[in-house]
Amino acid sequence: MNGLLYSGRVLAADLAATVFFFGLYALTHNIALAVGLGVALALVQIGWRLARRQTIDALQWISLFLVIAAGSTTLLTHNPVFVMLKPTAIYLLVGCAMMKRGWMNRYLPPRALEFVPDLGVRFGYVWAGMMFFSAALNLVLALTCSVVVWGAAITAWGTGSKIALFFVQYAVMKTTGRRRYRARLMMA
Repeated sequence: MNGLLYSGRVLAADLAATVFFFGLYALTHNIALAVGLGVALALVQIGWRLARRQTIDALQWISLFLVIAAGSTTLLTHNPVFVMLKPTAIYLLVGCAMMKRGWMNRYLPPRALEFVPDLGVRFGYVWAGMMFFSAALNLVLALTCSVVVWGAAITAWGTGSKIALFFVQYAVMKTTGRRRYRARLMMA
């Protein structure tokens, strides 16, 4: 369970600005406020890491970019199709970032890195594939469905697919890690 909490905490920190931006916008419907505070949070997080001489991972830069791009384009245009197409761009950007070999290692606890680092790499590519599939699905839905149908479908898919893959990955890595641990004990 500690590994699950560790991974969740790191991922939440990386995507905090994006989640904060979308959450604040959903609550207030004030795009200027959501953009301003979302960008401020992203810049504070990046500044903090730079001040501590820590690397800035791709998902952190993407989070900043998404808040700036999604917010400013929403301020400039009020076209619902444009808004509906935004997740396609987001999924494509995140999918491209996830194509970096070993990107997921940052989210794995040390124990997982010891016993299942290969699965971390493989699941990293599975996540990238799901992002690309989600981008294609969103594009089709945005161009063929009403705003209401699109919103319901992409919300259900977006949430459900990620939760399902997360738990599948966790179960596979946990089971494989335990099996490899036992095998190592038997060989010792």
